Formats: sequence, structure tokens, C-alpha cells
Amino acid sequence: MDPRIRRVREADVEAVVELVHALAEYERLTDECTMTPAQLHAALFAPEPALFGHVAEVDGEIVGFTLWFLNFSTFRGTHGIYLEDLFVRPNHRGTGLGRALLTTLAEECVTKGYSRLEWSVLDWNTPSIGFYESLGAVPRDGWTVYRLTGDALTTAGKGA
Repeated sequence: MDPRIRRVREADVEAVVELVHALAEYERLTDECTMTPAQLHAALFAPEPALFGHVAEVDGEIVGFTLWFLNFSTFRGTHGIYLEDLFVRPNHRGTGLGRALLTTLAEECVTKGYSRLEWSVLDWNTPSIGFYESLGAVPRDGWTVYRLTGDALTTAGKGA
């Protein structure tokens, strides 16, 4: 395990939120990113948290993170990890931190008997796609991600 990678601590929350907003800027989605430190703290440190995370720390500075949660494969009958976000500040890319963050999650899967580690990537994000494929990750052809949000979610939630 890379000593620069560790679980998120309560004192890291503000730095992680700042990195989430930097990720949103990189992904050209800043208008969708409204997460606050209070929201992240509540999600990570609730009595029974459903969100987990790791940080990459260099010289006392948080420069990268992962946020993830458990999913479940009904076909395999085991949990897996869904990686919601992975981000490393641009000036720290190429130092192995992204690989270390991702392999830490793979190690978590192996240690706990989880059958998969999966995530989504924007089609235009070729640097990330190349990085993921260099680790042996493969895209899931034939699958399209769907999402309900905003008014459509509200309407569906009301049974309309």
C-alpha cells in the first residue's frame, strides 16, 4: 500500500470538497456541483455511512481523492465498489497517485471478497480512459447509464 494514500478523516473534508469542485471544473460541470463540506461530512461520518473515501497526501497537502460506495451484484451474489470520483490535482499527475488510489480500492475489493470495482468515465476524457485501460480496465459495451434527477425525479417519486 502506498503511504501517500489513506482513508478520509474528518479534518480532510474541506480539502476534499475543494477537490470535488476542481473535478467539476475539469469535467465542465461546475454548474452541477453544489456539494458543501457539511453534506460531505454527514455522508462520510454518519453513524452508518454509505459513502467512503481515500485521499492522496503529499507533504501534508491533500492533492487527490476517491469517493466510493458499495453496490451489489445480484448475479454474483457479492458486493462491489462503485467509484463515484477519482481526482488528482494536475501538478501531481504522473506521480503514481491516481494508480495508487485506484489500486487501493482494488485491494479493498480483494481483501473483502468483493467481486468488482467499477466506475463511469466521460467519453471525451481520453487521458483517463487511457489510464484506466493501462490498468486492465475494460469498458462495458452495450450498456448506457440512465439517471433521474430534478423535476423528472420528483415526478417519478410522486408515482406520476
